[in-house]
Amino acid sequence: MCVYKKYCHETFDEAGRLTKFALTYPQNFNFGYDVVDEIATAYPDKRALVWYNTNNEERVFSFADIKRYSNKVANVFLNAGLKRGDKVMVILKRHYEYWFVAVALHKLGIVLIPATHMLTVDDLVYRIQSSQCKGIVCSPYSEVPGKVKEAVKLAEADCLLWTVQETTDGFMNLNEQMFRCMDELPRQETCVTDPMLIYYTSGTTGHPKGVIHDFAYPLAHIMTSKYWHQAVDDGLHFTIAEIGWSKASWGKIYGQWLVGTAVMVCDFDNFDPKYIAHMINQYNVTTFCAPPTFFRYFVLLKDLPQMPSLRHVATGGESLSPDVFKKFHEITGLVLHEGYGQSETTMLVGNIKGYDYVEGSLGVASPQYNVQLLGPDGKPVKVGEVGEICVVPAVDGHLPGIVRGYVNNDEQYRQVWRGGVFHTGDSAWIDENQRFWFNGRFDDIIKTGGFRVGPCEIENVLMEHDDVVECCVVGVPDKLRGQAVKAFVILKSQVEPTKQKEREIKEFCNTKLAEYKWVRVVEFVQVLPKTSSGKIRKTELRVSE
Repeated sequence: MCVYKKYCHETFDEAGRLTKFALTYPQNFNFGYDVVDEIATAYPDKRALVWYNTNNEERVFSFADIKRYSNKVANVFLNAGLKRGDKVMVILKRHYEYWFVAVALHKLGIVLIPATHMLTVDDLVYRIQSSQCKGIVCSPYSEVPGKVKEAVKLAEADCLLWTVQETTDGFMNLNEQMFRCMDELPRQETCVTDPMLIYYTSGTTGHPKGVIHDFAYPLAHIMTSKYWHQAVDDGLHFTIAEIGWSKASWGKIYGQWLVGTAVMVCDFDNFDPKYIAHMINQYNVTTFCAPPTFFRYFVLLKDLPQMPSLRHVATGGESLSPDVFKKFHEITGLVLHEGYGQSETTMLVGNIKGYDYVEGSLGVASPQYNVQLLGPDGKPVKVGEVGEICVVPAVDGHLPGIVRGYVNNDEQYRQVWRGGVFHTGDSAWIDENQRFWFNGRFDDIIKTGGFRVGPCEIENVLMEHDDVVECCVVGVPDKLRGQAVKAFVILKSQVEPTKQKEREIKEFCNTKLAEYKWVRVVEFVQVLPKTSSGKIRKTELRVSE
């Protein structure tokens, strides 16, 4: 059953390629009721989720299961006093309870805030205070409960706290409460323009931005799943992202269920390409998506496994060298299809179904949006010229799948939507066949191992060190991570720039930072290149590499 057909109109050319894609939906569209529950009613036994962990535990959930358990969880939240418009942070790694909780929150109109278990206490304090969340559901593992309790105390927040699976001191056990609740839930009132989801994503200045998406957001991922991932009805799609990242929304729930494919989840902590390949083979995964970091490590394996069940493979998030593309193709016979988008968007550009693949290209503009490359004057650039990737609405008004706002930051929203155009801050050029080729970012975001890292967050921590006078953080090329975090540091005059001091500064920072933000390289310098106004010229530091 492909529910997506109810909500979109597709136009194809003579070659069968998608040329236009338009969404249509009622004002009360709600993914929980109109997708999950509808499939559950028509095809209760249809497979929705296949979950496996490193303890060799397996669970397979049908859509009827997702409906039943999400209703139970929704009743837990209702009984606790949560209501439409409230916000709940969810830190569940890859636990299967996430899918019950996410759908339950959607059904109630409560805003879901996914977060990674790698966040530090300070990271959590900021998110709790800025979002004013009323509840937190977290994993009992990886020291998460301890960090959550400390963060709630420091934030002086009044939050309802739940863990899953295991009972933890100071937390309610969601699993126990869920099984005591009814599995019936009358439809709750929601509106498609209501905030549904908030993702915190690194910016170039200050704290991470809280990106707000509304209830139309899941529908915009039909393009992601059907045309980029090429997921199929009754297939099994595997995106390896942890649920704290927006990539999980791209590949682990919305578009996949809309087109009728089940979602594969491997609940693991340590990244192991050989284990992931084994899971693909064990469960006959049909479509797969992973960041370039996975493929860099994969092609280095000895005795590389074949993955005969795979029909299609996608990647995105950062650049990938041609040699990795070629080696992966030689090993598996599969082509890596790149795609492009942001936490603020769904897929904007991709190597989509029906279009010839060209190695290294981001692909073509999504027929869902009017994507253009604009110059500084706001006009489209010529073929071969570099411009900013922008979305130009055909008419004024909000576009499904594009950021609805930022938490406590209307100015940021006005900035990205200036001139009635959505600005990504990324640059590319376009060839004569209308294919996009990535050029770089206009800002200083570092993309390392598939994660976005804002240099300001790391620079603030560096400046807490007593011996640091000034610093600058940039991303530098790294064969496995794509980019590594490098810090240029000016020390106090009486401090010697030794290897020991380098290790000390890295350890100082990395104990205060989430692992994906760790400083990998420190270089001591006497001066930092600056503009006449005193701004550090990060471009020069990157070029010096």
